Amino acid sequence: MKTVLSRRLFLSTAAAAVVAPAAFAAPPTESLRPVLRGDDLFRQAIPSAQELIDKARLNGAVTFSLADAETGAVLEQNGPLDGMPPASVTKAITALYALDALGAAHQFQTRIMATGGIVDGEVQGDLILVGGGDPTLDTDGLAKMADDLKAAGIIGVKGGLKIYERSLPVFPLIDADQPDHVGYNPAVSGLALNFNRVHFEWKRENGSYSVLMDGRSGSYRPAVAMAAMEISDRSAPVFAYRDAGTRDDWSVAKSALGNGGSRWLPVRKPGLYAGDIFKTLAGAQGIRLRDMALITSLPEGEVLVTRSSAPLRDILRDMLKYSNNLIAEMAGLSATVYRTGTPASLRASAAEMNVWAKANLGMDAPALVDHSGLGEDSRVTAQDMVTALVRVYGSGTLKPLLKSISLRDSKGRPVQDHPIKVEAKTGTLNFVSALAGYLTAPDGRVMAFAVFTADMPRRATLTRAQRERPEGGRAWNGRSKRLQQGLIERWGAFHVAADSASL
Repeated sequence: MKTVLSRRLFLSTAAAAVVAPAAFAAPPTESLRPVLRGDDLFRQAIPSAQELIDKARLNGAVTFSLADAETGAVLEQNGPLDGMPPASVTKAITALYALDALGAAHQFQTRIMATGGIVDGEVQGDLILVGGGDPTLDTDGLAKMADDLKAAGIIGVKGGLKIYERSLPVFPLIDADQPDHVGYNPAVSGLALNFNRVHFEWKRENGSYSVLMDGRSGSYRPAVAMAAMEISDRSAPVFAYRDAGTRDDWSVAKSALGNGGSRWLPVRKPGLYAGDIFKTLAGAQGIRLRDMALITSLPEGEVLVTRSSAPLRDILRDMLKYSNNLIAEMAGLSATVYRTGTPASLRASAAEMNVWAKANLGMDAPALVDHSGLGEDSRVTAQDMVTALVRVYGSGTLKPLLKSISLRDSKGRPVQDHPIKVEAKTGTLNFVSALAGYLTAPDGRVMAFAVFTADMPRRATLTRAQRERPEGGRAWNGRSKRLQQGLIERWGAFHVAADSASL
């Protein structure tokens, strides 16, 4: 049994091997065997959950639940019925919701259509860029569509360029409580490009700044006209946003720029952003487009070019790996539109997902307000999260999509040969940290777990401007992650399959 623990955990607890058995956060219904064997003595050296919580020195609440992934037998719990902000752990529920509604092989399609017919390569009416809910379309992909349009024999358009983005509802941002300038809080619609982010780059030469706003991806860097940046002499705020109708107007404090740099800013008008870049790419193919405008309904027309996304399963794997908020919101909205029709808001769509989760995952009281976990009002209990993980474990639906989480040594370095393996989804907001998924003990036993930590009183003191990098937030998050690892190492060592019947 001694080989179960990592060297770090064993050394930190060996001196405690002679103390009385530590209390569990949720004690077993039966006492341990009265005659202690070698394995039982070794278990006493493992820190209790409460000892790990105390050592973490986290203000706020700590809840968790642990269960056998195959049987659902609960092994340990602490505050299992307390609703906690799940942060990006929400995306695991969203992935299951989208897979159930749309299917793992589903591919989103972006199309180029023409109205009025085509005569000698010239479109007699309008050219229409039609979004189909693909959250992964980038400038390279849009450039390929422009290439394909030329290959289809199109040389001109009599009418204008029309943009249709309403295959999904249109929202200017995901969460109104976030700072204006953070790239992880973009607009949402049925047409997305570069995850609805625009690249802002600046350079200082001879005391003045040159500024570039572009829609870059791997091979292309087209400048955009629908987003503009002004350099201001103010000291704060660093960034400010103004809705200029057909344009995103930004300003930045000159004192914050230094000699040069770059960052991604959110796009608030995704249809116009994609249309702006497509005009440039089509022009490079000799196809001049004019009179760009958004349309709210899709007319009859001829499909000239279709671009399909990767299968949904692959998209969701990347969503969980990189915790992409836009993919989560578009996938969740697509599932809701398919199941019940167009929702009025992200909160309404999340409410439909809550209903689905109760019926299909056995969850008792999910209260999610979006599909990404960005909104702080979302609540999930540790018990509900573990119930969902156990429910889907046998199907093999979620576990292969989760990211492999490396456990780390005392210096923060990944332990490559750690005997405990973890596939899970992380979640982080300011003074909120979450982790949920599956751990495989060295003896092969698989357990489902969820750990939620949150200091909501501290979070409530933050202003909107402080939410990107609040003082003390990084240190708090580090302590929370160390607690998560400590609990996982405890569980992987203590709850061996051979002894499960006696606990």
